Amino acid sequence: MENNIVIEEHIQTAQDFLEASDQEFAAGDILQGSEKLWGAASHAVIAVAQQRGWPYGKHQALKTVVRRLYAESGDDLLVAWFGLAEKFHANFYHDFMEDYEVEDERPLVRRFVARVLEQIG
Repeated sequence: MENNIVIEEHIQTAQDFLEASDQEFAAGDILQGSEKLWGAASHAVIAVAQQRGWPYGKHQALKTVVRRLYAESGDDLLVAWFGLAEKFHANFYHDFMEDYEVEDERPLVRRFVARVLEQIG
C-alpha cells in the first residue's frame, strides 16, 4: 500500500510538471519549460520503475527502465521520445534548441509521458 502511494505521487508530479512546463513555455521561459518537461518524463519513468521494482536512482538507470519498457512492448517510440526528453534536459543547461524544435518536440515528450504512465497497471 505504501509503495502505491509513492507511485501515485510520482504520477501526480509528472502531471504537475507537464502543466508547469506549459505555463513556463507560455510565459516565454524556454529554459524552465524545458526542465519541467524533463521532470515530467523522469517522474513518469520513476513511477513505472517503482511499480516494477527496477532501479531508478541515476540518470543511466532511467534510460535502462525505458529500454526495458521497449523490450517488453516493442514500442521503439519510447526510446526516441525519451531521447527528446533528455534533449530538453540538456537545453535547460545549454539553451541550444531552436524555436521550431521546441514547438515540434514538446508534444512528443508529452506523448512519452502518457505512454509511460499507461504502463502502470
